[in-house]
Formats: sequence, structure tokens, C-alpha cells
Amino acid sequence: MKSLLILSVLLVMTAGCSAPIREPELRPIDQSRMPPPDLSVTIPGLGPCTDSPDHALHLNSQQPVMVLVHGCLGSAGRFRALAEVFAFSGQQAVCFSYNDRDSLMVSSAQLATALEELAGHLQRKDLTVIGHSQGGLIARKALVAERPQPFQALGAELELVTISAPFAGIEAASHCGSTLATIFSLGLTVPICKLAAGDKWYEITGASDFIRQPGDLLGQVKEHLKINTEESGSCRRVNADGNCAQSDYVFSLEEQHLPLVNAGTVATNVVVKAGHVEIVGDNRVAPFKLIATLQERGILKTPAPERTAAFGQMLTLLYQRLPPTEAQ
Repeated sequence: MKSLLILSVLLVMTAGCSAPIREPELRPIDQSRMPPPDLSVTIPGLGPCTDSPDHALHLNSQQPVMVLVHGCLGSAGRFRALAEVFAFSGQQAVCFSYNDRDSLMVSSAQLATALEELAGHLQRKDLTVIGHSQGGLIARKALVAERPQPFQALGAELELVTISAPFAGIEAASHCGSTLATIFSLGLTVPICKLAAGDKWYEITGASDFIRQPGDLLGQVKEHLKINTEESGSCRRVNADGNCAQSDYVFSLEEQHLPLVNAGTVATNVVVKAGHVEIVGDNRVAPFKLIATLQERGILKTPAPERTAAFGQMLTLLYQRLPPTEAQ
């Protein structure tokens, strides 16, 4: 069957994963502008936004907490720089880590449990959950009312931010959810899709209940800021001659749009012209567009005028561009 649908569309386009593999990010977050911690706790799945084996959280229980959820092939350290951006404004952030080959229902259940435990330790139970790409799917599903064991924390106030999340399913994986493709391949598409994506292989397709029945957000979620990226024509890496060496296009706007996710009064859609990795930043470019969007929505504090220059200098240090010879 045409080389098994070109080896199941090149192993489901590496299972919809887009984050570049990086060296472990072990440096601690600068705490100098943070409110002094009065709480030290260890919660499974949560930790500082580094790849350090020390997962203890040191938080101020009277202050809101940002919970960052990475995408496929990511890690807590993937969002270290973004956590540093929040820290500059005195906002505390932690990261949720999960196995990106697990079922998305399993990962979202782990996140819901971690959030509930975190809220139980806080005096001010204000949590903002920010998920990128696959992390956006997991973040939203953790906060729906129709879960087998939904999030329960009295007095908790929740905000949800999803970025470049394929709520309509991943088009490159559509054959994995196709009965005809399974029949014509004599059933071989199923093991190939499992090999590519792991236990989530069917959930990422537009045919799955995970996608088609997204569920209603909990009443405690006061806002869902849905940042959709227009990724066409974007470039992740440029050759020395100025030509694009690697596209930053992963998901179309159609893949990110599902009417049932937009239903209700808490969902706000924002479209940003940015590549899939560009929007959250990497070691070549700072996420200026994401920072501006979060500041406009009041999720990230805007620095005072006298601190604007220092904020820019911090971004330069955090997101240093690689020399041209290293960016091949």
C-alpha cells in the first residue's frame, strides 16, 4: 500500500514532536526577585524548570503559581528560560514533566493530580497552567469536568493558556485513525503508529474520542487563552547563505481549531504569526511574540519603564543566538 503510506507518513512526522533535543538545562532559576519562599514540598510530576534531579519546590504559598507543560520531546529544562522571564517579574513558575509516549489521558490525569496536590499546599490557590503543543492538549484535558477523577481543590482559581495545540487532531496522523488504511495495510499501520507515537498513537488523531469529545472546562477555570500560531512560511534554522535549512511549520491553523474547544464564555482565541518553536523560544531567538501576548493579557507582568532595559538585557542573555557556523 504505497510503502505503507510512506512508512505511515514518516512515522507520523515523528509523532507530531517538534522540540529540538537539547543538552540538559541544569542551571537554577534566579530567585533574587522572587517573594521569599515559605513552603518546601515535593510533588510527583512537578519540579523547578530545570533538568536537575532535585525536584523539590520552594514556593511562597501566598503568591500565584504558573505551571508550564512542555510539548513532545521536551523536558522541564525546555522552559527554564521562560520560567526565568516570569521570575524577573517576581512570578513563580514550576514545570510539569511527563513521558511523551504515554497515553494523553494518563499524562493529563497525572497533571490533574499534581495540580490538586499543589493547590492543597497553597494559601492563595491561584494557578495558571500554560501548555505548548502536545502539552496544551494535556493541560486542557487535565482541567475538564468529565474526567474519571476530575481536579478537586476547593477555593482554587484556575487560568489556562494553550499555545499551538492541535485540538482538531494531527493531520499527519490521520491514517492512524483510518479504518480503511488499517484494512488495506493488513493491519500494519497500527504497529507502525504505535512505534512512532507510543500509547497516545490513536488519541492524537481526529477520529479519537480524546479529540472529538474534548469536554467542558471546570467552573473554576476563569479563562482559557488559546494562542494559535500561523506557522506557514516560518523557518527554524537558516543556513549561512540565508536559505531556510529547517522549517518551523508543524501544525496548521485548522489543526489548532476545534469549535467544541472554543465553546463557552471563557475561551479567547488569539492568532500569532510565528513558527511552532519560535513562539516559545529556543537558544536562537527569544519568544518576543509570546511575551507580548502574555503581557497584553495580564498573565506576565509588564516591567516598569525603568526596568525595561534590564528586561531586554536578560532576554539577550537567556536566548543567545548561535554563531552562524553552529546554526548549520
